Amino acid sequence: MTDRDVTQTATPAPDHGGGVVISVDAMGGDRGPVAVVAGMAESAAKNPEIRFIVHGDEAELRRLVGRRKALSGRCDIRHAAGVVTMDDKPSQIVRKGDGTSMWSAIESVRTGEAGAAVSCGNTGALMALSMLRLRKLPGVNRPAIACLWPSLNPQGFNIMLDVGADIRADAHDLLQYALMGASYARNGLDVERPRVGLLNVGTEEHKGRAELKQAQDMILAAADAGKFDYVGFVEGGDLPSNRVDVIVTDGFTGNIALKTGEGTAKLVGTLLKDAFANSIMSKFAAVLAMTSLKRLQKRIDPRRVNGGIFLGLNGTVIKSHGSADATGVSAAIKLAFQLAKSGFQDRLAARVAQGAASVASGPQSEAAS
Repeated sequence: MTDRDVTQTATPAPDHGGGVVISVDAMGGDRGPVAVVAGMAESAAKNPEIRFIVHGDEAELRRLVGRRKALSGRCDIRHAAGVVTMDDKPSQIVRKGDGTSMWSAIESVRTGEAGAAVSCGNTGALMALSMLRLRKLPGVNRPAIACLWPSLNPQGFNIMLDVGADIRADAHDLLQYALMGASYARNGLDVERPRVGLLNVGTEEHKGRAELKQAQDMILAAADAGKFDYVGFVEGGDLPSNRVDVIVTDGFTGNIALKTGEGTAKLVGTLLKDAFANSIMSKFAAVLAMTSLKRLQKRIDPRRVNGGIFLGLNGTVIKSHGSADATGVSAAIKLAFQLAKSGFQDRLAARVAQGAASVASGPQSEAAS
């Protein structure tokens, strides 16, 4: 059974007036509700199917939403007096997070009012509250955060997970990441048979930690049932390549790779600006190359791929960058909308259950125990 085979039994996304409902935490993030509401308006202007449940200070949100014509009649404002700050510890938020905009946004997904939640807030707190309120899918030990990575593939992106949900991952966790990543690639990027690779310090069979070698055997054994191709170990240089569609790693390594990639993209942009501003001739060359430069800027703009999805939970949660502007927030909302409308959550649950069953019945289960 493929992910798309589950379409007939997938629970449809909540429909309010003909639209897909997205729950938004308006108070999280460095730029506050101004940027979040601006991003909602940008999304609403582009997509008439989107509706919102927006959580935060009611008076402030009514004022901000009222200024945006694109949001007229498309927002249900839920008052939440508390705000989860970037400095709050996840353990504290789990105990006293009730009444915050982040908690409220997740609740709308738990109750089925919304098809997905989006927050720019504290990543650790968002994951902790999501696990508390939504719970993990059966068979998932550690949920993962998956991000999109610009690549040379036809779809324009690769998927990498985990990028920060948990710094640890044993062989069974890495297998679950492979199954979830393949499902995401199939439903989010329309890759019919994703190619999955396991990030390592080299592609040779003898390299890497023991759990990576064990995970390689387990992922390879699950490839046919999971409807993906396992390409073996991949290296850091393969992240933006066309050799692989899904890169599997632990959250410690993945988060460092993600932040390094974002920093490199910013560095390339800065160096290009300096190079073209160096002389009259270089400025003239920049004018001639403007179309190509704008195309390059769009390809490496981190705002376009803003939005890491939490995989392995009983609900869809999208984590936007804390510093996201309106463009970044809109990109995260677009991802949430696409996944909610496709019934991705039910397909993912079916894939994880199928993978767990194959592991339990296959020879690899002995190695995992």
